[in-house]
Amino acid sequence: MPASAPPTPHDAPKRPRRLRAGDQVAVVAPAGPIPADLLEKAVAILSAWGLEVRLGPHVGDRHPTLDYLAGADADRARDFTDAWLDPDVAAVFCARGGYGSLRLIDLIDWDALAAVPPKVFTGSSDITALHQVIGTRFGIPTVFGAMVVTSSFVDDPVAQEHLRRMLFEPTPGLVLSGPRAEPLRAGLARGTTVGGNLSLVVSARGVPDVASPPPGSIALLEDVGEQPYRIDHFVTHLRRTGWFAGVAGIALGSWVDCGDPDVVRSVLTDRLGDLGIPIIWELGFGHCEGQLAVPLGTTVELVSDPHSGTASLTLVEPVLG
Repeated sequence: MPASAPPTPHDAPKRPRRLRAGDQVAVVAPAGPIPADLLEKAVAILSAWGLEVRLGPHVGDRHPTLDYLAGADADRARDFTDAWLDPDVAAVFCARGGYGSLRLIDLIDWDALAAVPPKVFTGSSDITALHQVIGTRFGIPTVFGAMVVTSSFVDDPVAQEHLRRMLFEPTPGLVLSGPRAEPLRAGLARGTTVGGNLSLVVSARGVPDVASPPPGSIALLEDVGEQPYRIDHFVTHLRRTGWFAGVAGIALGSWVDCGDPDVVRSVLTDRLGDLGIPIIWELGFGHCEGQLAVPLGTTVELVSDPHSGTASLTLVEPVLG
């Protein structure tokens, strides 16, 4: 179906309401298959937050021939769509990444989803594909955080608390930074957050339903399992397509299983350092231990100060209503 234009400030929908105890939330699997034992643990944790958890009917499926997918494309798309359209559901949690979200985009009736009140939406990694379309079509913030049906969530209390706080208490003034965060290039910037998983950001270039970063935006980029030369390729391609033209600052996340971290840092310094904008190294979001939950589509202030050692994002406005 044809892409709709990004909403203007006059017709943009309200922010999704922040979560509170008693809310009903849906867990769906838009990408890879999930382990049943982790699903049970995830439901227990979300229930302990006071949430009523509903599982998509196909959340435990596995594709009959493509075992990297959590069931058939049409079923995964239907679970996501039904969860979004259900007026009793306050939030849609994506179970895990892997691969598969891109295959759903053309199967979803985005106009129907845009016609209902917006939901809280959270997930990361491969779910970047859905974050980008939701952000462009609906103009609402989303949350890039730990995937609830993974060991990175169920076995990591720090990541759990980061996600819980972003969903329940996303108030202005909240400072986001991790233990390995440090300034890579000095400066201060304020703007709307964009990005997510680097390889998925690259996959969206040239498609009609994902907008380029708005002027003055703050790019958040991370990846996993990509060798330094591929990271070089991804960033070089984004540069050539003009993706960084509107970017005022960059916060880099984790680069787990991407080879020697010093080499990755050298690649990103080489490819981004001449943009003349502040850059943070290893802010603490992505596939790392104790991962932060970071907002996409909302205003933050980025501080990268080598003198004080400050490397952080601060929420300027509430992420959720």
